[in-house]
Amino acid sequence: MSNFHVGLKKVVDDSYDIEIGYGLEEKLVNDLKNGLVGGLHKFAVVTDDIVKDLHAEKICNLLTEAGFTAQLFVFPNGEKSKVRKTKEEVEDAMLAAGFRRDCCIIAVGGGVVTDLAGFVAGTFGRGIPFLNYATTLLAAADASIGGKTAVDTPLATNLIGLFNQPKKVYIDIASWKTLPKRQLVSGLAETIKHACMADIEFFAYLEDHMDDIFAFKPEVLEHVSEQNCRIKYEVVMKDELEKSLREILNLGHTVGRAIETVSGYQLLHGEALGIGLTAEVRLGNSYGYISAADVDRVVSLLKKAGLPTEIPDYIDREELIHKLYTDKKVRDGKLRFVFQKGIGAVMEFENGSYARMVSEEDARRIIEEM
Repeated sequence: MSNFHVGLKKVVDDSYDIEIGYGLEEKLVNDLKNGLVGGLHKFAVVTDDIVKDLHAEKICNLLTEAGFTAQLFVFPNGEKSKVRKTKEEVEDAMLAAGFRRDCCIIAVGGGVVTDLAGFVAGTFGRGIPFLNYATTLLAAADASIGGKTAVDTPLATNLIGLFNQPKKVYIDIASWKTLPKRQLVSGLAETIKHACMADIEFFAYLEDHMDDIFAFKPEVLEHVSEQNCRIKYEVVMKDELEKSLREILNLGHTVGRAIETVSGYQLLHGEALGIGLTAEVRLGNSYGYISAADVDRVVSLLKKAGLPTEIPDYIDREELIHKLYTDKKVRDGKLRFVFQKGIGAVMEFENGSYARMVSEEDARRIIEEM
């Protein structure tokens, strides 16, 4: 009998830059010319069937004109495409087109695209580099930052995936003008969540400048983008793999994700999150974590952004309560919620935990009230 120890200690630098600006397509190509991903010259541009015509095709053409090999890989838009079958189809298409380990993925689109493309990159050829070119406020605020990639299953959202950091993120504010207003509104939910959990001054800024956001005032949009990046970075930097602190990014998501799934994705992610944040502050108020006045401020800001704050009548309440148990924060079959501490901070509980157990009775009460 013998024993052989395989020592595989490693230090990995997953640092990357986030560039915020307007019309960054040519900047992306120039970065690649200057060695952003080393000597790679083959690029799979992954996008959806809406963003293809708006942004991705232009990027693909610029890459080709610059002497790179580039090909579009397009799937149907929407959360229903963020599943294992779509991942398989993208992978098979890349393989059929001759893509192997000597390539890089460029994800062009919103959160569904960046989540799915980042997951593909993490497993294709056992891992290839990728870039995110975020074209929605939601992706800029959430999905393109932090390295969480995943697909949904019939049971719940985002339970199958991995942590995979991009080589760089481009936030193209100019692309937001191509968004339907409903999509822009949806993106504001993650922005409001960031303010609720980490920065009361940013919360007040949003109260004062919501109309300016819809008016596309450049200095306001840039400030919103910068604050979203800063707040999320400060969390991810301390807890990249979601061991404890990073759970606070799930503020409002226990109810929000469940509603999104039970609605059959009739509700966009941000719309469901608006309802989830409302449920969280109402329940938090009953526990003494947030005052009634601050609850009113949060709900008022959500409404000012155009986000829903009540559960639609078509949502089956019993199915919704059952779906809460598929949340990734559940431990030993017990529901766990993240809570605000007033506005601009979060509650910390015993043993450095940022989520606490909530009885089904309490969750049911809030859901029935809404």
